[in-house]
Amino acid sequence: MKYKNFTLDKFQEDSINAIENNYSVVVSAPTGSGKTLIAEYIIDKHKDDGKRIIYTAPIKALSNQKYRDFSKEYGEEKVGLMTGDIVINPHAKILIMTTEVYRNMAVSQDEELKNVAYVIFDEIHYINDPERGYVWEESIIYSLEKIRFLCLSATIPNAKEFSDWIQAIKHHEVKTVKATVRNVPLEKSFYDYELGLTTLEKIRQAKSIPSFEKHRGKKKKWKRKREPKPSHVDLIKELGKDKTPCLFFHFSRNLCQENALELTKKNLFPRNPEIIEFVHEKLRTAPIDINKLKSTQILKQTLQQGIGFHHAGLLPILKEIVEELFTAGKINVLYVTETFAVGINMPAKTVCFYSLRKYDGRSFRSLNTKEFFQIAGRAGRRGIDKIGYVVTMINRNGFNYNEIKSVTDKDMEPIQSQFKLSINSVLNLIQRHTPKEIEKILRLSFYSYQKFGKDYYKVPTKVLLSRYNSIVRNLKKYSYVVENTEEEKIEIDDNITEKLTDKGYFSAKIYADEIAMGEIFATDFVSKLDDYQILLALAALVYEHRPTTEFKREFKTEKYQQLWELISNQEYLRKVTKFQNLSKITVFIDPLYHGKTFFEVVMLTNLLEGDVIRFYAQILDRIGQIRKASTDHELITKLENCKGIIEKTLEGIWLV
Repeated sequence: MKYKNFTLDKFQEDSINAIENNYSVVVSAPTGSGKTLIAEYIIDKHKDDGKRIIYTAPIKALSNQKYRDFSKEYGEEKVGLMTGDIVINPHAKILIMTTEVYRNMAVSQDEELKNVAYVIFDEIHYINDPERGYVWEESIIYSLEKIRFLCLSATIPNAKEFSDWIQAIKHHEVKTVKATVRNVPLEKSFYDYELGLTTLEKIRQAKSIPSFEKHRGKKKKWKRKREPKPSHVDLIKELGKDKTPCLFFHFSRNLCQENALELTKKNLFPRNPEIIEFVHEKLRTAPIDINKLKSTQILKQTLQQGIGFHHAGLLPILKEIVEELFTAGKINVLYVTETFAVGINMPAKTVCFYSLRKYDGRSFRSLNTKEFFQIAGRAGRRGIDKIGYVVTMINRNGFNYNEIKSVTDKDMEPIQSQFKLSINSVLNLIQRHTPKEIEKILRLSFYSYQKFGKDYYKVPTKVLLSRYNSIVRNLKKYSYVVENTEEEKIEIDDNITEKLTDKGYFSAKIYADEIAMGEIFATDFVSKLDDYQILLALAALVYEHRPTTEFKREFKTEKYQQLWELISNQEYLRKVTKFQNLSKITVFIDPLYHGKTFFEVVMLTNLLEGDVIRFYAQILDRIGQIRKASTDHELITKLENCKGIIEKTLEGIWLV
């Protein structure tokens, strides 16, 4: 079978046949095997009917890329984008969005979902994510039964179990399609400071030979010698030009930049005037201050030799430059963080791992097999390479043969439910369902299915409702939920014992910090705030504190002091730990409010430019949520002013 001039693989044919039968499909196939082609078939299938297609992605970068790709393919008028902070053409035939946005629409039974044929979940294995996995689970649970799903994933061993769960709770046929063989096979090796490119077994043998050195003191002692770390520069030298382009994955943004600069100084690659001209032209219409940034200066220097770096801390225009050069085959070595491996279709001949350990926001840990193979799958370009090369740098100090082998040998990690109820979920359940319906919905989780199989409805009620009842008690404490009166029970339904208050209805449309947002924006608290104080309060709620973040000054103005006193005197808000950073984050708001530029703000903190943009984008997202949830015209006017202040600051540097 052929489609778009491609001869389809069997898994693609099987998926398309299932779609023709109006089934949902779970596709488990290696990274880079052509899963997106199945999504494109669905879009083509429905291009001339009245049905809509929703394409969801786990990260905004992938949503933005798909929006650009689909706009070129199908025309901008047919494609929309919704990522919380950005909304473009929301009534379009093809709607690209982050999975969180879709989940929010499904939970609130948004009218826009009534005419949707398929929802495509790219990277569905994100359901395994401890922090965000519940989003994918709730997206499926709350979807309308007539909607069909295309779930795309890197290889997952229990894909059939996942399909069976969807089929059990949505009552339609779900086809499981699996592919295990890559079109471009991977050749895995390891890099040792002494042995060079080698096998893990040979490193273990070399490591087993003890090496000691004499230490002087009162008594001369022999201690085990600490061995040198391998060099990324030496690895690139050994790879040679035949194994480029190379994606070099690192889990530190700063080291991506430092390593790119270090490699550039070795002059392994010739200077390319064509790249220099391209970068100059791309930045010609950008704000001139972009050229003063350290990241821009380093990138300009490294790109001359076809060496680059790419991470979320870069400005969008710089990421776009790197991506376009890489796509055009002008990059020899690109140092990247793991976000580059998620969905973005930019494979290379070789993938290198600087380390198999990462910081996950809480602690340092080893990669799991799914993370390793997701990244490794970027090696090998279909139709170009016969083999993709994957190289892992090994530090003999702390070397653990069994651990490394288990991570790099085979992707055997199943997906597991991460289901957890949020305050928003509970508010929407109370608003839209009877207690009997709520209990039934809570039984639909993948967790219930994994624990009880087809008897998922037998989950003990006490266990099932434990977290739900705990959240309800807290919502009652702060008057977001109240008991119906006896008269109301008779009038509505004797079984409906609880209802939302005005604050409850407001926070049912808020998707994070629901109670704090309700206490500020759904009470008379907000009437005491001006635009500056609204921005500062929102900034405190979205700011994610890290010990390494530095601020060069604070702006403890009268407006700040007033807001701090109001928060300190409010029963719930004074307990919210996020407000402890209120004085620090004045650095993000005070300069903006007084007309300073984005670049002047960046100079006041050690956060990377992309992180500052993301911070402001999150504030815009919260403003949008409040705007939809509130009917207070005075507040809506203030919110429009706040939005304008941020958008003016980001003008010219924020790209889709």
